[in-house]
Amino acid sequence: MNTQLPAAPAAAAPGDGLTTVKVAVETPQHSGLVGALDYASERSLEPGTLVRVPLGRRELLGIVWPGAATADPAAEADLAAGGDGGNGAAASHRLRPLTAVLDALPPLQPAWLALVDFAAGYYQRSVGELALAVLPPELRKVDPTQLARRLKRLAKNLAKAPAAVAEPALPELAPEQQTALEALAEQAAQARPLPLLLHGVTGSGKTEVYLRATAQALGSGRQALVLVPEINLTPQLEARFAERFPNHRLVAMHSGLTPAQRLQHWLAAHLGLADIVLGTRMAVFAPLPRLGLVVVDEEHDPSYKQQEGARYSARDLAVYRGHLHHVPVILGSATPSLETWHNAQEKRYRLQTMAARIGGGTLPRVRLFDMGVLPREKGRGGSTPLFAPAVLASLQERLDRGEQSLVFLNRRGYAPVLHCPDCGWKSGCPHCSAWRVFHKGERTLRCHHCGFTERVPRACPECGNLDIAPLGRGTEKLEEQIATLLPGARIGRIDADTARGKGELENRLAEVHAGDVDILVGTQMVTKGHDFRRMTLVVAVNPDSALFASDFRAPERLFALLMQAAGRAGRDAEAAARSEMWVQTWHPQHALYAALKKHDYAAFAGTQLAERESASLPPYSHLALLRAEARDVAVAQAFLDDAALYAQGLPGAEHAVVYPPVPPPVSKVAGIERLQMLVEAPSRGRLQRLLADWVPELHHLRQTRHKRLARWAIDVDPLGI
Repeated sequence: MNTQLPAAPAAAAPGDGLTTVKVAVETPQHSGLVGALDYASERSLEPGTLVRVPLGRRELLGIVWPGAATADPAAEADLAAGGDGGNGAAASHRLRPLTAVLDALPPLQPAWLALVDFAAGYYQRSVGELALAVLPPELRKVDPTQLARRLKRLAKNLAKAPAAVAEPALPELAPEQQTALEALAEQAAQARPLPLLLHGVTGSGKTEVYLRATAQALGSGRQALVLVPEINLTPQLEARFAERFPNHRLVAMHSGLTPAQRLQHWLAAHLGLADIVLGTRMAVFAPLPRLGLVVVDEEHDPSYKQQEGARYSARDLAVYRGHLHHVPVILGSATPSLETWHNAQEKRYRLQTMAARIGGGTLPRVRLFDMGVLPREKGRGGSTPLFAPAVLASLQERLDRGEQSLVFLNRRGYAPVLHCPDCGWKSGCPHCSAWRVFHKGERTLRCHHCGFTERVPRACPECGNLDIAPLGRGTEKLEEQIATLLPGARIGRIDADTARGKGELENRLAEVHAGDVDILVGTQMVTKGHDFRRMTLVVAVNPDSALFASDFRAPERLFALLMQAAGRAGRDAEAAARSEMWVQTWHPQHALYAALKKHDYAAFAGTQLAERESASLPPYSHLALLRAEARDVAVAQAFLDDAALYAQGLPGAEHAVVYPPVPPPVSKVAGIERLQMLVEAPSRGRLQRLLADWVPELHHLRQTRHKRLARWAIDVDPLGI
């Protein structure tokens, strides 16, 4: 089989009867080119048309982009011809022609192009990098003939659709659900609908509102886009939607799909053949020509923020997409992000509250246990017991009644570190500024940052002591200790280790739903979105660490996690009255726990927003992080110092604060040293103008004075500081 690319067409000169088109391609970051490039075409092409173009010695997928041709395309033409981006007299008069036009597909919609253009500008990435990154990887490989075959196969698969079946009977709506749908209909009737913040407690029936809203969109011949924060929440929500809409085509979009599946689902969405697209953050870029509704479930979840490449927020882009299409957007959460809550308080979003659980069930009683009153255990280094006596008794009660309990600890593995009590050795990672985690079942030490793994040593590597021991506790150890304390209990564990294999997560969740598990041990994976009908007790083992973290968002994340965890208990109305949550804490008087006991999100949010306003933190200011990485920390430091110096001379710099560079919590990963520099501005506009002037110079600095820098990136609206 011939795997060579076809020879690149010769460059075209003016007068050849060709027209010039702008094409978004994935240009090298070091080129500093952020816009579309000019190419010669035998005919005019509509923006959004997929094409194949030469770039240097490669042939790439590109998208015809709106806009006039560049007046002096010297650098672009040189790059396309394989040069380094420097100007050349000959290059300025010659443009390379397109290799192929994938005209079997209709062009991408103007609103889709506008979404990508906005996202690229706002998050300071090149338009080609972002546009091509959000397309299915398989699309990059096909020529017109191969694409035609794919489309023929898609049509054949869709022709096998089952015959229409009767749709299920609809449950009766609760009053708050009906009110929420009326509010949504009111917004949908507006020329520019406001996003609807659906602030509903856990178990209040937010999903039924999503389903009814989707039915209204489908009934109008429109498509619905439904976003979920994590891949493990996709199957159960997908099942709910498939059951409700058996006669409509639903496709999923997430990283768990094969490349062929991802392309097929993307094509179905783009061609208007899919009625519902349900997926994780990547799905916000699904091309939907008939878009009529956008839903963002668990809108507060940090998983909506991309952490590599273009660091976009899918939640924020979903809101912007609704604005572009003039369609309603539902943001659902029991614990909205403080930025979203602030927008609702400022009337930029419509707030709709659902404070009652379906069936009249009550929220679980939250009880705090002060771990400081427990006596230290002898013979175990003076450690405290795993469970307070009252908590252990509550677990036993559930066992006796045949009910289920959830015990969660947001740390996987057996123990976060191994240590030697004789010489003080600890199981650090040689490539990262982090400990390697002890995984007892595998007998390995594994770094959760770079993946470096070794077998557990038989003795201390430094002094030879045979008595090396684990420090701390992870979910694997928690499972083992509960089995000792409650013999006979059927214990299941769900975390990133046990759910690693294909189908493992679904199998373990099925065991819980079937009643084959008495006590479920897990990380935050199991604290959100799951409807465990038999669960009446939740225990948070050690949540205090986030109370005093340096990241100003840590309390917000902890409160959301605990509220979501509490919501797993008592979802069956008959058992709600006896459901409860125990929080084992060393700080029972903390204001966060006081709000948690009352399930009072509004009070917590009000306190947090007041603190942030006094400290000029988001949403009362706007942030960006400049990250720099190098083998030598001095190289990263020098780059950031020069960047800060240049920023001082930019227009509007007097309205921004550029803080000194500091290392992140994990300053070294896989042998690369990392530093970050925070930029703060009082308004989004001022920050964006500063970044727009700053970023081109950062490219120049990297190319000319800091070539030893491994990489740098701008993170706008960062979630982790």
